[in-house]
Amino acid sequence: MPNWVMPLFVIVASISLFVQMLIFGAMFLEFRRINRRLEQIVDDLQRRINPVISRLQMLVEEAQPRISSMISDAAEITHVARSQVQRMDRMLTEAVERLRLQLVHADQILTGALETVEETGARIRSTVWRPVQSFSALVRGIQTGLDFYRGRRRRAEGVNEQQDEELFI
Repeated sequence: MPNWVMPLFVIVASISLFVQMLIFGAMFLEFRRINRRLEQIVDDLQRRINPVISRLQMLVEEAQPRISSMISDAAEITHVARSQVQRMDRMLTEAVERLRLQLVHADQILTGALETVEETGARIRSTVWRPVQSFSALVRGIQTGLDFYRGRRRRAEGVNEQQDEELFI
């Protein structure tokens, strides 16, 4: 290898290191400028946000008792509503039970009345209907006897009429 290659290599490496150092320096300066700009932006943002944050904090502090009051009122309303619903449930249960008992009582009364009507009907049949049947049987017997008596006379007349009709044809 020739002697001149090594010094050339050292020169090229030195130049590249110097250029790299210049690039790093420029980057350092740019980062410092960006850092300063970011610090300005952050400071400006803090100045703008701090009043908003303090107002929000004041609103939250003012609203916290109201919110707590609303929550306790809601809990109270829930408790009262629950007790009213339980009371209403008891009342409805009692009313339904009373109604059931009244229906059972009405059923017993109706059953007793129907049994009494059936007994009365049976007694009427036995006390009134049997004599009516006996009287009816007596009247039928008399009618049958009269019909029988009339029937002999009619048969004699019916035979003559039948002969007259046969002649007429």
